[in-house]
Amino acid sequence: MTDQSARSSNQGGLDSFFKLSENGTSVRTELLAGLTTFLTMAYIIFVNPSILETTGMDRGAVFVATCIAAALGSAIMAFLPRWPIGMAPGMGLNAFFAFTVVGAMGFTWQQALGAVFISGMIFLILTVTGVRSWLIDGIPKSMRSAVAAGIGLFLAIIALQTSKIVVDNPATLVSLGDLTAPEPLLAMAGFLIIAALDALKIRGAILLGILIITVISMLLGVSSFGGIMSMPPSIAPTFLQLDIMGALHSGLVFVILVLVLVEVFDATGTLIGVAKRANLIPEGKPNRLGRALLADSTAIVAGSLLGTSSTTAYVESASGVQAGGRTGLTALTIAVLFLAALFFAPLAGSVPAHATAPALLYVACLMMRELVEIEWSDITETAPAALTALMMPLTYSIANGLAFGFISYAVLKTLTGRFRDVHPATWIVAVLFVIRFVMVGGE
Repeated sequence: MTDQSARSSNQGGLDSFFKLSENGTSVRTELLAGLTTFLTMAYIIFVNPSILETTGMDRGAVFVATCIAAALGSAIMAFLPRWPIGMAPGMGLNAFFAFTVVGAMGFTWQQALGAVFISGMIFLILTVTGVRSWLIDGIPKSMRSAVAAGIGLFLAIIALQTSKIVVDNPATLVSLGDLTAPEPLLAMAGFLIIAALDALKIRGAILLGILIITVISMLLGVSSFGGIMSMPPSIAPTFLQLDIMGALHSGLVFVILVLVLVEVFDATGTLIGVAKRANLIPEGKPNRLGRALLADSTAIVAGSLLGTSSTTAYVESASGVQAGGRTGLTALTIAVLFLAALFFAPLAGSVPAHATAPALLYVACLMMRELVEIEWSDITETAPAALTALMMPLTYSIANGLAFGFISYAVLKTLTGRFRDVHPATWIVAVLFVIRFVMVGGE
């Protein structure tokens, strides 16, 4: 067989499996779309280890777990629903894992991984049984938007503290840091670089911003260079280290509830939004959303076994769809590129916190756009949504934000005679959070 005929045969096989022609795409387009999405979400291989190592987890092992979880999740998405959506450990959930569950509540990272595993199994059951759809339909749209915006604010305060732009103050709790110090200056420069590159429609703006600040930091002697490529570090320090029995501690039961709720909002919203943009959910016709939801929940379980916080669908996948990606071949390309990233561990280890903080802050700004979806003319929608978003950063807890939001939503609707407007799913969540406050108080 000649090289040309072999290539034609391979392309024919890919066309048949992924239905490229049927979706109006080609192998070349799908590969370019996969590369585009990878560049927009590759920042997670630098940011996730930086966040999770604060819990005592081995940075190198978390780096490997992040890459493999992203590759595995994207591969499942490629072969099960065959959608052009990349998967990786989610922003916001990793911060909740590190700074709330381990940092504020005092649980071990092994117990936190156990909680992620259990939440993934619950997520899987909810998906298979169809309860997930009922839950999504029952959660008010204003609350869904508020959760996204609140997580954005939570990421923002973490980024500002990490970069020393905001510091502790005994009188006012927080105040402005020394903006003449190298870390705040580099962080602010990084944020402006990322925002400018993104505004100019340059692919991989967040990743480029991280790398530019890392190089500048090294040149100025603020951080050191550890190399570019090497064999991957060992994943042993985090692989199968989850403590499932420890995760059944009373305080972690509500952590699991929060993980499930945020995973439901985040992943479902992302999957539907990106799929609609790719015209993969035609009105009134069969679609593969159920399989995509199954792939998403399976990836969470796999990620917890590897040693990372919840894996989820990435909204950055929209960039690959914009580049023409329409099938699972785009997701498969993303998976292969994350596996290739395993060999860049020294570079990931060389990235300082003030280079990843601007990425967190920029993602936070993007998440704040969800506030426009709230119905501001109705105070029974506005007040709970505002409380949700505000309490997350101010109590340093996504869980507390959800609790204040759901409880106030149910109570306000009842006090204003609109009891019937509250879906049973919202009542269940609100009651669970009341029980949580009675049993264990705040975090």
